[in-house]
Amino acid sequence: MKTNKIIIVGGGSAGWMVASTLINRFPNKDITVIESPNIPIVGVGESTLGQINHWLKMLGIKDEDFMPHTDASYKLSIRFEDFYKKGDGGFHYPFGDVVETKKLGSKQWWFEKKARYPETPVTDYANWLYTNMALVNNNVLFKNENKELDHFDFEYHTAYHFDATKFGLWLRDHYCKPRGVKHILEDVNSIEQDEDGIKSLNNKHTADLFIDCTGFKSLLLSEALKEPFNNYNHLLPNNKAWATRVPYKDKEKELVPYTNCTAIENGWVWNIPSWERIGTGYVYSDKYVSDEEALKEFKRHLDKKGSDYSNSQFKNIKMRVGIHNRLFVKNVCAIGLAAGFIEPLESNGLLSVHEFLINLIKVMTRGDNDTISQWDKDNFNVECKRFFDEFTEFVSMHYALSHREDTKYWKEVNKKSFYDNRLTDLTIKSDILAKMNTDGWLRSDSGHHCIGVGLRYFGFDVLNSKVNDSERDLKIGLREKEVNKWNIICKDKPKLLQFLKDNIHKDE
Repeated sequence: MKTNKIIIVGGGSAGWMVASTLINRFPNKDITVIESPNIPIVGVGESTLGQINHWLKMLGIKDEDFMPHTDASYKLSIRFEDFYKKGDGGFHYPFGDVVETKKLGSKQWWFEKKARYPETPVTDYANWLYTNMALVNNNVLFKNENKELDHFDFEYHTAYHFDATKFGLWLRDHYCKPRGVKHILEDVNSIEQDEDGIKSLNNKHTADLFIDCTGFKSLLLSEALKEPFNNYNHLLPNNKAWATRVPYKDKEKELVPYTNCTAIENGWVWNIPSWERIGTGYVYSDKYVSDEEALKEFKRHLDKKGSDYSNSQFKNIKMRVGIHNRLFVKNVCAIGLAAGFIEPLESNGLLSVHEFLINLIKVMTRGDNDTISQWDKDNFNVECKRFFDEFTEFVSMHYALSHREDTKYWKEVNKKSFYDNRLTDLTIKSDILAKMNTDGWLRSDSGHHCIGVGLRYFGFDVLNSKVNDSERDLKIGLREKEVNKWNIICKDKPKLLQFLKDNIHKDE
């Protein structure tokens, strides 16, 4: 199959990320984005993970290029509140590297500390192991060019809060069009097919490869090619969201470098502080609560936080949670929501876009850059599905380890029997919790250990520890001195608000 002429159907952040990637890697290919002029803009704000930095750097995009135009701020962590029990408080899953040295020891020593001092809160875990928690706790940021703060790489240990719609528009106007990507504003009203897949759109637009970026509608892969969709609502219950934006009351205090996720009656609420406003939304399951009642629950939560939503518009979003059997079928490849979606927890929306794109680039560059074989398509499908299912398990873990029983929703979602055979009984222990036992605790690139500790699952067997109390106290003392040092370094650094004014939003 040839790939010289490519049509991307659908714009938005996903479509323009695809176009940016392809025109960067294949500047001589004929690339067109066909975008409907009648698609409503959701515009709820977006939270990313650190992996997006690799994609941005691959394209040569700098922070100062896109951030001033996309309502952007920085993100260093995700905070989870009340997921273990109602009123239990919260814990962080920071980005970056775990600090493990010969002098300070490994993760093991925190568990030794927990065994020696059982009153140690689980919030202490992230503070002990990640230097960027000193930044989070002090609400500051600096580039660390002189390496004052150990194990903090500003280039790779930061992620972003931004307006996804504005991000897509910036990619369109400042990256894609200047490099030759064609843009057509047109509704796709007819799809002509042949034995190879899509023959043409509207009887006039032809291509070798069509990329479906039409969101949950999945116009090409689902509606045209009828590729079966595997619904994951039996794994992840949430299928709806109410979303809005609220103004800052105290911007210096509320503009924090982390996404906050708070579990409430029938789901959880996100809080994404971007430059101009706070994006917030309630993710829930309509199996347990009506849309109307969910909106009331959401507003009660906002009232408790003191948020002013008097001038805010609330948008109801229906989510299609799951993934198609295959993502690359004949001459159609789906990226973004058109391929599949887990749910917003752990900020995976754009993550799947750039991770699937990396897999697409791999298969497109395997040979002569002009052809893709069936083996390439199969390989793309396997790799993307593997990534998707692994991340689904990771997100499922946030519910599976919960001990909340204050509503019917929470009573059911944390039952083992709620999950299918891949995630229950022996499998939930082998596929998920095994990652947090033995070798899993040693993986600094996995968030399982942070979520596990936050939800009171301790994968290190302190009962069989051979460490004596004096050795424990020595290691604990050394580590706590180091943590204090990190906080001293960060204490007088610029607040996040000031850092953004000095480096990104200079005109405001």
